[in-house]
Amino acid sequence: MSQSSIPVASQRSGGSGNVEEGSVFINGRVAIGSTDDDFICATLDWWPPDKCDYGTCSWGRASLLNLDLSNKILLNAVKAFSPLKVRMGGTLQDKVIYQRTSDQNPCAQFVKNSSEMFGFSEGCLPMSRWDELNLFFREAGAVVIFGLNALSGRTIGLDGLAAGAWNSSDAESLIRYSANKGYTIHGWELGNELTGNGVGAGIAADQYASDINTLQSMVQKIYAGFEVKPLVLGPGGFFDASWYTEFIDKTLKSLQVVTHHIYNLGPGVDDHLIDKILDPSYLDGGSKPFQDLQSILQTSATSATAWVGEAGGAYNSGHNLVTNAFAFSFWYLDQLGMASSYGTKTYCRQTLIGGNYGLLNTTTFVPNPDYYSALLWHRLMGRNVLSTSFYGTRKIRAYAHCSKQSPGITLLLINLDGNTTVQVQVSTENAGNRTSTLQHKDKTQRSNFSRMPRVSKIDASMREEYHLTAKDGDLHSQTLLLNGKVVTINSSGIVPPLEPIRVSSMDPVIVAPFSIVFVRFPNINYPACK
Repeated sequence: MSQSSIPVASQRSGGSGNVEEGSVFINGRVAIGSTDDDFICATLDWWPPDKCDYGTCSWGRASLLNLDLSNKILLNAVKAFSPLKVRMGGTLQDKVIYQRTSDQNPCAQFVKNSSEMFGFSEGCLPMSRWDELNLFFREAGAVVIFGLNALSGRTIGLDGLAAGAWNSSDAESLIRYSANKGYTIHGWELGNELTGNGVGAGIAADQYASDINTLQSMVQKIYAGFEVKPLVLGPGGFFDASWYTEFIDKTLKSLQVVTHHIYNLGPGVDDHLIDKILDPSYLDGGSKPFQDLQSILQTSATSATAWVGEAGGAYNSGHNLVTNAFAFSFWYLDQLGMASSYGTKTYCRQTLIGGNYGLLNTTTFVPNPDYYSALLWHRLMGRNVLSTSFYGTRKIRAYAHCSKQSPGITLLLINLDGNTTVQVQVSTENAGNRTSTLQHKDKTQRSNFSRMPRVSKIDASMREEYHLTAKDGDLHSQTLLLNGKVVTINSSGIVPPLEPIRVSSMDPVIVAPFSIVFVRFPNINYPACK
């Protein structure tokens, strides 16, 4: 056995289990999509410490208003991406007013009130805090998107629909203040989960489109002398085909990014989340909103692109020791692979910190397993997405991209089976007509496979592998092993280097039970990657 068998021995839990073989075919002739370079994005939310779900209060001091921006781990965690996109927003953004510099009154905080929409009173963003946030993001090298209050000036009817036009004066004062201060805002997004029937309140598509047009003309006016102007994003809601179609058709010249949210695992209180995460059919179902939105954009005259603006998987703050543990990397990385193969340019994870689905621990700031999964994706997976098909067990998920800032390709393999090691051959043969034997439901666009270029043994003798497993094989663990070794920050709060093992390219890739493997092939030179 080659060196690639070493991680299996150290990572396997619960006996030797079964060993199966499988093959992966990658079409390198032409990319099936491309992402932004900074595809990975994470959110910061507004929830105060007394936001509780199902009797659990998981937010602590992780709000935009009270997060400790002087924490070294936080700074280093964001800096490690250089850059990380950060989307500021969430449910309470549509109840936030922005302090005016002329206003001497103290800024009101969110107060719990069960008779109010979303269970809290209106809150206020002090300009002193806005300054602190922008200085932090500048130091951390973050790319910032801010979600504006879209309910300003509207009344909410008994049917939950918001009536009237958007009152943009508050937003205008914040945008003008930010431009005058020289704060670089990558994008201004309007509203949070107000599409269709909305969450708490809804806005009709034609009215929402009109408000986006208002925002776009405001941005154009305020940033008139700027070489690069911020993007206008919206609607930040749950995908509803007819609503989104009308909205997109009425914002052809004013909208640069269409955002939608993903919570396809249901409520965080569900005790069967792990069953859903490990079910390939359930994961396959997650492709529908990506597919449908891509087809709307392709048939529309718009030049807008698709982003996932918020994705926490399980709503109402997630589930402790599931959505902040190793198990969630199966769902999260599968989502990243699937979203990018349907033209999604950026994917914002709920949250960077806060709730039970943070990339960082809410109290200690120590990275959870998904933080490292996101960082490896960001460092290894380049912009161009390659059509990838796996033949064999349905429990293997496979995605490939051209490598990031280096020659070759990177393959991601996810093993949802806790009892089977899979030996994967990355084919150097033409797959011919064998696509009809595809074991799991795959895209129609993944039908033609080109010959993987043959390379001589000398220059192609090695590849790099990153094997991710849970400590003690426990999917609920918040400790990640990389190639059998615990990954953790050091005493100075520095994110460790994530080093691969080197393996002979002649050997199959050994994917241990309940493991995730990134494989970088530096010597496979595809036309799609030139």
